[in-house]
Amino acid sequence: MTGLTHLDDDGRARMVDVGDKATTKRVATATATFTTRPDVIALVQADGLPKADVIATARIAGIAGAKRTSELIPLCHQLALSSVSLDFAFTEDSIVITATAKTTGQTGVEMEALTAASIAGLTLHDMVKAVDPASVLGDIRLLEKSGGKRGNWTPEASDPVEAPAARTVRPRTAAVIVASTAGAAGTREDLTGPRISAWLSEHDYAVDAVTVVSDADVHHAITAALDAAPAVLITTGGTGLSPSDRTPEATQPHLDRELPGIAEAIRALGSTKTPTAALSRGLAGVSGGTVVVNLPGSTGGVKDGLAVLDGLLDHLVAQIAGGGAHE
Repeated sequence: MTGLTHLDDDGRARMVDVGDKATTKRVATATATFTTRPDVIALVQADGLPKADVIATARIAGIAGAKRTSELIPLCHQLALSSVSLDFAFTEDSIVITATAKTTGQTGVEMEALTAASIAGLTLHDMVKAVDPASVLGDIRLLEKSGGKRGNWTPEASDPVEAPAARTVRPRTAAVIVASTAGAAGTREDLTGPRISAWLSEHDYAVDAVTVVSDADVHHAITAALDAAPAVLITTGGTGLSPSDRTPEATQPHLDRELPGIAEAIRALGSTKTPTAALSRGLAGVSGGTVVVNLPGSTGGVKDGLAVLDGLLDHLVAQIAGGGAHE
């Protein structure tokens, strides 16, 4: 798509005719971040504000906003929504709103999800303005959508990713990326990145850096790390099922060959200790000569992942470089 659909041939605003489009199930998820003071966050969680039931009110407002999107956004179609849900995640100084809208129809529900997240955030501001009129609503964006002829879409899919090219990697070098929104914000101490870095150093890999990024920025961090051509790139975090977990989606476009056996072995070892390890969506593969492995974000998951890589990584790196035994 290279043109603006809401403009006609003369450049005038129009409502797109969707009458000939296929009727499919459509889902969209959007997010917004409401930032305020830590003491206000504590009041919200304790229902200690003059206007009580803050989160419940914001949830209802978000649902109502989604249902009225076509009245608020002039060129949107009226949709029969089958579901609107909102979730609220707390950090020390913010509330991350995630809104998901669903319908079965001829056009998508992106605007409904974005409107739900926005209206919920504005309602949060209204509820806390008596104690913090300087609170900020921002980072309103679409996380993913599905349905229609284009199928699934994520922000990573819209960023051009060149096909991995064979490149000369720097021998015995490594990079580590930690996907943790709380860690990037400084509200949670990261223990996984230093553990992976120490393990790599013990195996004679020079670690370029341990980079801690938010889940939203992990795809940019992976691209930057691969541009530096390390022999190994290990990520931790963002492999689960929460709406913000995006590490596998950020990794997959870069891989020219996947190594499913490694990912399966990590999940299998973790599952012997905790059943939830089977939910990890982490990938492993090769990108232009660099070994890339996604590890879970827990210290236990990292320990299991490194145990699988122990004795395997050097052999794998040697084979990719054109050496190593094949038996």
